[in-house]
Amino acid sequence: FDIANIDNKGFSERITTAPVSPFGQKFFVPTKNAVAIASPTTLGVDPLRVQLPENEEQPIPLLYGFLYVADREEGLVVVGNANLKARSPGVGTLLDGNPANNFLQRALAFNPDGVLTGARRITIAGNFAYILTDKNLVVVDLQNPLAPRVTATIGAPALDDPRGIAVQFRYAFVVDGYGLKVLDVTDLAHPKPLEQARVALDDARNIYVARTYAYIAAGKNGLGIIDVENPEAPHLDQTFNANHRMNDVNDVKIGMVAGSAFAFVADGHNGLRILQIVSPWDDPAHFSGFSPRPIPKLIATAKTKGPSLAISKGIDRDRAVDESGNQISVFGRRGARPLNLAESQALYLRNGQLYRVDDKQGETEHASDADLSGRTFWERWEERAKGWLAPPQAAKK
Repeated sequence: FDIANIDNKGFSERITTAPVSPFGQKFFVPTKNAVAIASPTTLGVDPLRVQLPENEEQPIPLLYGFLYVADREEGLVVVGNANLKARSPGVGTLLDGNPANNFLQRALAFNPDGVLTGARRITIAGNFAYILTDKNLVVVDLQNPLAPRVTATIGAPALDDPRGIAVQFRYAFVVDGYGLKVLDVTDLAHPKPLEQARVALDDARNIYVARTYAYIAAGKNGLGIIDVENPEAPHLDQTFNANHRMNDVNDVKIGMVAGSAFAFVADGHNGLRILQIVSPWDDPAHFSGFSPRPIPKLIATAKTKGPSLAISKGIDRDRAVDESGNQISVFGRRGARPLNLAESQALYLRNGQLYRVDDKQGETEHASDADLSGRTFWERWEERAKGWLAPPQAAKK
């Protein structure tokens, strides 16, 4: 839908399928029963854009050139022109500024042996789509979006009727018939359920993770807020139902508006609810810090004509690299880029295994991870960093 004039009162039809004739635009594709759609990024990146060598850019991964639909019958539907040699491959027609080729196409449908039948949710994490069906979490490798492949399927007893999922760094947070369950996704292709990392919460329907808190649309219970600062030991911080006025919560998203943090809630038959959760005006001291404890307060309601079922996700402005180490935004300086996957994993993996720093020892690593040479963690880190921070001339030598 074209919503470019949503705030323009001079337009009689501010949401439209096309501002021009269908002969010049077709922004829809047929599917049998689409229930969710995901874009790898809300930024307008073009993986097939011609890159100039002198800019020293990292390539944008191909999967960012397509859109992905969860369909209850067809499984995964990849949207975009499958001809990579076309003038506008993938969904490049949305980016090229040419009004003469505004046509979306279906690339393929993917549902091997019916493993994705009953798909209901989809989220993208690095090169992978995490798709929830009625029974399972299915991980699909999209590194080549025109040849997807299943890398893992997780169902009962680890998951029971999975309903919502969010991925943050090394963990995936899933809500199901039990409540919240956490999976270790250090290896994105093969998530591992953490048996002890779960919180019982009746009627959980969806989830949104923001920093150290998971916000759960908990249906009849309102909004559940779970402390996930230690994802392997989550605990319920609070539930909020606005004195029983929020009793059919289907979805929640967290966003920043004018210096305050808000929860935007789809509250079933009650409509859109807006909760102020962190504000510098109400409690300046509490507002400070990386992740202050939320203090929800219902401040506005908008009735909807039908049941309020979902809230769209706002624009993520703070990401430069995804979970697989793919650069997803262009920096403003020649050669400037974020850490790639190998460089970032050097911060928390050793020989493929997770290692930690002992807070009590300060600069010395945990005894089980001691360096036989006697060097401290920071000494060895400084040695690695010299290679990354060396001047270009020295690096080339």
